[in-house]
Amino acid sequence: MTHPELYILRHGQTEWNATDRMQGWLNSPLTAKGEMDAARQGEILRGLDLAGFAFWCSPSGRAVQTAGIACPMAEAIHTDIRLREIGVGDWAGRYRAELPMPTSDDPYMSQYEMAPNGEGLAAVDVRVRDFLASINGPTVLITHGITSRVIRNAVIGPDALANPSVHGGQGCVYHLKDGVQELLT
Repeated sequence: MTHPELYILRHGQTEWNATDRMQGWLNSPLTAKGEMDAARQGEILRGLDLAGFAFWCSPSGRAVQTAGIACPMAEAIHTDIRLREIGVGDWAGRYRAELPMPTSDDPYMSQYEMAPNGEGLAAVDVRVRDFLASINGPTVLITHGITSRVIRNAVIGPDALANPSVHGGQGCVYHLKDGVQELLT
């Protein structure tokens, strides 16, 4: 499947990101650094020709707050629940340090798969692919770290996930076009 041109933003740092707590479908507000992350994304976007782009955002407060700072050029910012973060079930609100940390190549991603009553990556993949099939033109997405990873993997493939980081994407923008991903900082 071919996909339209995408710019993907992860929300800025939140209070819970700063203290290493699992958020999932819960929310915490942006920190001062998170507001600066979003402002930096706005600077990047202002340097682009976004004529004809649609703007879609996760309905989570931290993503909406980021969109409000980073995307003042948007005529409208639509929300879609399929862009929300992975559900972490019983681990929502818990500190990562108190949770089991698997020994794997990417322990943070493995943690999301282990979360009791969590959504799991396969379910996130289904919903983001459904969202991607519903858009019909170039789009700016404001979403979350894991959701961004799953979208980028769906559009570009596993090469999009080189150098994984649990906090990757805050303050930068991913550009996906014609099967190529570029990180804009």
